This record gives sequence, C-alpha cells and structure tokens, in this order.
Amino acid sequence: MMPGMRVSSSSGIGRPVLAAVVAFLFAATAATYPAHALTEPKKEPEQTEQAEPGTTETPEIPDDQTGGSQTLPMPDSLITKPGADTSAADVDIPEVPVEFVNDLDTLPEPVKKMRAALVEAAASGTIENLRPLLGTGEDETQVSVGDAPEDPIAALKSLSGDSDGREVLAILLDIISTGAAHTDKGTPQEAYVWPYFAEKNLDTLSPPEMVELYRIVTAGDVTDMREFGGYNFYRLGISADGKWKFFVAGD
Repeated sequence: MMPGMRVSSSSGIGRPVLAAVVAFLFAATAATYPAHALTEPKKEPEQTEQAEPGTTETPEIPDDQTGGSQTLPMPDSLITKPGADTSAADVDIPEVPVEFVNDLDTLPEPVKKMRAALVEAAASGTIENLRPLLGTGEDETQVSVGDAPEDPIAALKSLSGDSDGREVLAILLDIISTGAAHTDKGTPQEAYVWPYFAEKNLDTLSPPEMVELYRIVTAGDVTDMREFGGYNFYRLGISADGKWKFFVAGD
C-alpha cells in the first residue's frame, strides 16, 4: 500500500458484494431440503392394503365392552310346537282337594254296591267269599305292596294272625265301617278310601274321630304313626265306577 492512500470502508463497494454472496448461500441451502409450512405437521407415509379385484370388504364390527360380539338375543317362542319336550317341572298340576264322606248313603251307587258286597263277604267269616269281588287284568285288585301275588286270597290269608284269615276279615269290616275319603276327584285315579283318616293329619282328629281310630289300632300304634307322619295301617279303596282297587297295609 502506497503511503497516503486510504482504504475504503465496509459501507463502500464491498457491502453489495457481501449481500450477494449471502443470498447465494441461502438459496443453495434451501434447495437441499423440501419446504414445509410452519403449522403443518410432518406426515408419515400411509400404508394401505389394496383389496383384491372382485372382492368386497365387509367392515369389522367391534366387540362390545364385555368382550362379546354385538348381537341381539333371540326372543323366546310364544308357540309350543307339536312334539316339543315340556318338562313336568314346568307344568303346574293343580292339587285336587280330598272330600270326606260321613254319610255313606250319599256314596255313588256303584261304590255303595261294592261296599255292601265286601261287608257281606267279610261278615261271613269265609275269606274265599272275597274272591269273586277281586278285579282282574288292568283292574286287578292290589292286596300287597310290590309285585302282585299269584293268589291274592292266599296272600291275604298269610297276613292274618289265624290260619283261616278271619283276623284280616275283621280288620276289613272295621275300616270300611268308618267314613270315606273321596280322593283325586275327576281324574283316572279317583277313588273312595277307607278309613277316612288315612287321608287326614292325625293331629287334627277330633275326640270322636280318635275313638274311631282306636277301634282299629292301639294307642301305641297311634304314637308310632305320628312319628311316621301319618296313618300306615290297612286301607281299602273302591273306584268311582264300583271296582275294588286295593286292600293293603302301609303308607
């Protein structure tokens, strides 16, 4: 540099040149990166599955909060189809109340006729006189609990305290002289049952009824029956159409 010569300041010709250089560097840098709006978030590339041609996508139904599918329950059928299995526990069968007959003259004629025939046969003292009154086949008279014996009269005689079966005849006469209990009215099992207290709670018997009971069994027997839960000595039944249904001991 020559003496006396002054260097120009930065506000001279050098300032425009510097500005041009800075602008060039900024433009070069901006070209390297894609421009983004300041308020627009950077998006990730979306991955989409293309459905195969000829198929239709079915939208998936989300499960409910309990983990099961969102399905509606089917309503119960209001009509019972023929042949449908109906449990007996689902069917309420009304209980037929027992009626007690104290006046034996009011019994149905077929019942009165069979009762009179039984009284006559038992009073004869000959147990064989009961045989013609026994039912057979589907109407067979039950004289024992369990399998039917080959000879009902022989079975009755074997239950008697004497060899002729007269004790059993006496018991038959005693129980059939009381009032009757009319059971299962209006059903195929309808019957008139003697003695009537076979169908009663023994604790509800009146004093006269207790006397009738003591004519058939002892006081000790009554105590045992109360512990058992009911009358469990001999009982006799005649169907509403006059057939001798049973003559058995036990509950």
